[in-house]
Amino acid sequence: MPRWEEGSETRMKQAAMELFDEQGFEATTAVQIAERARVTTRTFFRYFPDKEEILFADADHLNEALVGELLRTPDVTQPIQAVIRTLTGYDWEALGSRETLYRRSRMIAANPRLLERDLIKQHQMADGFRRALCERGIDPDIAELAASTGSQIFRTAYRKWLEGQDDTDLTTITETVLALLTTIVPTARSPRRRTPATRHP
Repeated sequence: MPRWEEGSETRMKQAAMELFDEQGFEATTAVQIAERARVTTRTFFRYFPDKEEILFADADHLNEALVGELLRTPDVTQPIQAVIRTLTGYDWEALGSRETLYRRSRMIAANPRLLERDLIKQHQMADGFRRALCERGIDPDIAELAASTGSQIFRTAYRKWLEGQDDTDLTTITETVLALLTTIVPTARSPRRRTPATRHP
């Protein structure tokens, strides 16, 4: 078997997903993935440090692309909306079909180790947005809040989009989720001052 084959990474990703579906994530080994993809185990570890990383292989590139897009966006005067526009504007199905993305999401949610790694990746992305907003001149506290809140709004919408049974697009779902904020975050008001009780002689 050749030590280096063109298209190895793509085949290994596909083989991994097939095996995860067939026998479960925990029961699948790196050796099995390599055999299914027709590469050596050494080739597998040349691309991936472990089988978990196959599910996050695009995370660093995705993070870099999204942060770069936020840095280039023409208007960040409403930073939460800027973060959300950046996320909804990305072609998520370029990472795989909606069905494939849904299966990946369910697999991660069902495995504590994968879920922990996913949360770390999400935090890294939100932190990248925070730094980008600060670089664009947004107050650091506002940037942090906008990055984390905007990312969470999108994640909620993304999950609903993956689970949806209709053709409602991701942007529309995200706008609906954003509108929910008005029902759970009341308009900020200055705290009322208590009037001292009048003492009668």
